[in-house]
Amino acid sequence: MSTFRFFRGAFLFTGLCLLLGGWLGYQQAHTAAGAVNAVLICLILGVMEVSLSFDNAVVNATILRHMSLYWQRMFLTLGMLVAVFGMRLLFPLIIVALSAHIDPLAALHLALSAPDRYAQVLTGSHTAIMGFGGAFLMLVGLNFFLDQDRDVHWISFVEKPFAHLGQLPGAPIGLTLIAVLLTARFLVPAGQALTFTDAALYGILTWLGVEGIGALLGAEAGKAGAATARSGLASFIYLEVLDASFSFDGVIGAFALSNDLFIITLGLGIGAMFVRSLTVLLVEKGVLSNYRYLEHGAFWAILTLAFIMFLSVRLEVPELVTGCLGGGLILLAFLSSVFWNRAHPGAASMTLSEETS
Repeated sequence: MSTFRFFRGAFLFTGLCLLLGGWLGYQQAHTAAGAVNAVLICLILGVMEVSLSFDNAVVNATILRHMSLYWQRMFLTLGMLVAVFGMRLLFPLIIVALSAHIDPLAALHLALSAPDRYAQVLTGSHTAIMGFGGAFLMLVGLNFFLDQDRDVHWISFVEKPFAHLGQLPGAPIGLTLIAVLLTARFLVPAGQALTFTDAALYGILTWLGVEGIGALLGAEAGKAGAATARSGLASFIYLEVLDASFSFDGVIGAFALSNDLFIITLGLGIGAMFVRSLTVLLVEKGVLSNYRYLEHGAFWAILTLAFIMFLSVRLEVPELVTGCLGGGLILLAFLSSVFWNRAHPGAASMTLSEETS
C-alpha cells in the first residue's frame, strides 16, 4: 500500500485522460467503437512512453534527490504541465510551424483540419529532431562517465579510461562533435547534412546553456549555497530539457498509431505522469543508494539512445528495440548491484545512511 501512494496521482490522471480520450474518439466517430479505439490508443501510447523512458526516471532521480523539497514539488506540478502540454502538445506544433514556415496557430489549424499533412510535416523534421536530441543526450551521458571524481565503476574496463579522458578540457563536447561530424558525413541523407549539424549544434548549445546557468547560480550563491542553487532552478530546467530529449522518439513514433494531436498528447501524458511518479519512488525509497550500478545503467541507456537517434537518420530503428536496449541495460545494472550487495552485505545500507545523515 505504501508503494501505491506514489502512483495514486498517476492513476487518477490516467483515468481523466482516458475519459477525455474516449470523449474525443466519440466526437470524431460518433460511435462507441470510436471511443473505445481512442481509449486503447491512449493506453498503448502510455505504456510505450513508460517503456521508452524508464531510464529517464532513473536519471531524473539522480538529480531530483539533490534538490530541495520545493523544487521537487515544482518538478511534479509545474514540470508536469511543461512535460504534457509543453513537450507533447506545443513542441510538435512549433516544429511543424518552423518546418512549414507558418505560425503556431496555423500549425494547430493544420493538425485539426488536415492531420495527415500535419503528421507528414512533423515526421519530415525527423533529421533535425534526432540531431538536437542525440547531441544533447550524448553530452548528458558523456559528462557522467568523464567525471574524474567518480570512484564507482560498473563496466570498469570502459568507464575507468573514460574517467581519465575527462582530464582533457572540453572532452564531452569534443567527443560529441566528432560523433556529429561522422554521422553527418556517413549517415545523413544527401542534402540534409546541414540541417542535422545545425540542429546538433543547437543541442550542444542548449546543454552548455543549462550547465552555464547552473554554474552561474552556484557562483552567485557562494560556496556554501552552491549545491542548493545548482539543484534549484538550473536542475529544474535541466530535467525539463532532458525529458524533452527523451520524448522525441515517442512523439514521432506516436503517429504510427494516430494522427490526432490531442489523443497523442493524452496518451504520452499518461506515460509522463507515471515516469514522474516512478522518479519520486526511486528518490524516497533510496533505490539508487541501495543499488550502486543502477545509475550507471541509466546513463549507458542514455548514450545508447543518443547513438540510436543518430543512426535513425539513415536506418529505421523500431521503438521496441530502443525500449528493450534501454530497459535491458538497466536490468543488467540492477542485477549487478544485487550481486555486489550480496558480496558486500551491509555496504549499501551504510551508503544510504551516509547520504541521509
